[in-house]
Amino acid sequence: MKTKFAASVLSALLYAQGLLGFAALATVLLKERAHAEITANADMPSGPSVLVVR
Repeated sequence: MKTKFAASVLSALLYAQGLLGFAALATVLLKERAHAEITANADMPSGPSVLVVR
């Protein structure tokens, strides 16, 4: 009985570690993506712009 309990606790801990690892990876990737978008927007001129098409 104790080995089943220990196995289930270990399984739950490994599952939780996997979820935390996935969340950390997603956080890093989303932070880099947001930083890239901010950098791209900073390169664009601010203010009104006129687009002329002939």
